[in-house]
Amino acid sequence: MGDTETSAAARVRRRPARERLLAAAARRFYADGVAATGIDTITAEAGVAKMSLYNNFSSKAELVRAYLDARHEEWLGLYRARLERARGPREGVLAVFDAYADHAGFAYERGFRGCGLLNAAAELPAGDEGRAVVRAHKEEVERLIAGHLAELLPDRPGEARATAEHLAFLLEGAMARAGLEGDGDRVRNARSIAAALLDRL
Repeated sequence: MGDTETSAAARVRRRPARERLLAAAARRFYADGVAATGIDTITAEAGVAKMSLYNNFSSKAELVRAYLDARHEEWLGLYRARLERARGPREGVLAVFDAYADHAGFAYERGFRGCGLLNAAAELPAGDEGRAVVRAHKEEVERLIAGHLAELLPDRPGEARATAEHLAFLLEGAMARAGLEGDGDRVRNARSIAAALLDRL
C-alpha cells in the first residue's frame, strides 16, 4: 500500500464511528437495497465492531431513518449550491431540477439507481417512520418549487400551486425513468420541459 493510500485509510479510521457507519450504510443501502443489507455488512464496511453500531443507533430501523435524513440533507445541499447561482424565481425552479441532475451524476458503486429515498421507501412497510421521512422530503421539494412560482406569479396563486404540482410530478417521473435507465438523461430532459413550460407562463 502506498503512502497516499495509507494516509487515506488512516483518515477514514479517525472519523467518528457514527459518521463511518452512516457512510457505509449510504453506500450499501443505495447499491444493494435496505432489506438486502445486514448489520454485519455495514459494520464490516465501516470498520467498526457491531457494538459500536448499537452504541450509535438503537436498531437497524433507526440507522435507516438516519440514512434517509442524511440523503435529504445531502439533496438540500445540492439545491442550495444551485440556488446560489440562480438569478430570479424562474432559475430557482430550475435549480431544483439541477440538484436532482447533480445527484444523478454522482459516481455510484453500481451505477445510478434513481432516488435513494424512493428506493428505500419502496422497501419499507406502510406506516414505517422512514416512509414519513421520504414523504416529507418530497413535500419539501414541491414547496420549494411552489415558493419560486409564487414569486414568479404573485397575482396567480392558484396557477402557481397547480404548476408546482405539475413540475413535481414531472421531476418524480423523470427520476423514476432515469433510475431504470441508469443515467441522468431523463432528468436533464425534464429540466428542458420545465424551462419551456415556465417560459409560457
